[in-house]
Amino acid sequence: MKKLRIGVVGLGMGQAHINGYKEHPDAEVVAIADVDKTRLEKAAKEQGIAKYYTDALEMFKKEKLDVVSIAVPNKFHKPLTIAALESGAHVLCEKPMAMNAAEAEEMLAVAKRTKKRLGINFSFRFTPQSFAMKQLVESGELGDIYFGRTVWHRRRGMPGFGGWFGTKALSGGGPLIDLGVHRLDLALWLMDYPEPEWVMGSAYNHIASAIAKKQNKTYDVEDLACGMIKFKNGATLEIEASWAANIKEREQMSTRLLGTKGGIFQYNLEEGYQFHVECYQEKAGCQYDMHLHPPVPACKSSYYTFVDCIVKKIPYVVSPEQGVTVMKLLDAIYKSAATGKPVKIG
Repeated sequence: MKKLRIGVVGLGMGQAHINGYKEHPDAEVVAIADVDKTRLEKAAKEQGIAKYYTDALEMFKKEKLDVVSIAVPNKFHKPLTIAALESGAHVLCEKPMAMNAAEAEEMLAVAKRTKKRLGINFSFRFTPQSFAMKQLVESGELGDIYFGRTVWHRRRGMPGFGGWFGTKALSGGGPLIDLGVHRLDLALWLMDYPEPEWVMGSAYNHIASAIAKKQNKTYDVEDLACGMIKFKNGATLEIEASWAANIKEREQMSTRLLGTKGGIFQYNLEEGYQFHVECYQEKAGCQYDMHLHPPVPACKSSYYTFVDCIVKKIPYVVSPEQGVTVMKLLDAIYKSAATGKPVKIG
């Protein structure tokens, strides 16, 4: 079989995309693009990629790509995704899908019109532990899930302080759209993406704005946001995300789901990026705590999986419709935070 020709735009997170695609026997990264010429040339040399461009649109035009990865600041997700789809390529776009739901819906419409796949890189789904949790939920061990809380807090962890992450015109928001989006998608996926009804949210910028002022840095997004989502099936989900909060841990991540038959709790270990999963149930009048240990289901990266789904002509794990739902929820939390009122969805 002829290998899929892949192009990657953006060489920050894009480096992970390149490495992920290299694992698949039917994929070949043939071209890369980045506006930073120094970083571009360095990556091309290190990765052994002969074709590289400072203009992604030129790359789309010249290379006849089968797949394009978009790993650039959020502002450019929509225009570059649409351009790549129009060029005839399938697209894997970094999270968040776009700056807002309106942009995400435009991207979805173009994917449908061009009949090309559009995947969103919600990478926290693509771990053996996440797949094990999904299997547990789908087996019915938790019963009906009626409450959840999903969190990503940092004590002081503002990425690229003074850069595009903290500039709303480029990012669309702060930790909610950057970190919270991962934990939100994971919880929604485990809950089988119930249909949202309304949202209440708050956002704050007490710590980062003061630091930015002292350092004369640009920073006009929140440093902490939280929200409560009510679903049409009666379930509730709380979400919290921060880059700066007065907590004990350097980094604290968790997702808790409560069901009629049991509960599940995933949390990070030693303030890092390794996780543990516990399940709590009552059986025969006794309360049991279970812990997830190996072996767990085999799992490939989001990049490998995206290629595999194209080759095998099967659905990708993350649908663009789910990406749109996430953007609608983020929009609603930000709107509720700004107005101080609940926001209806749909």
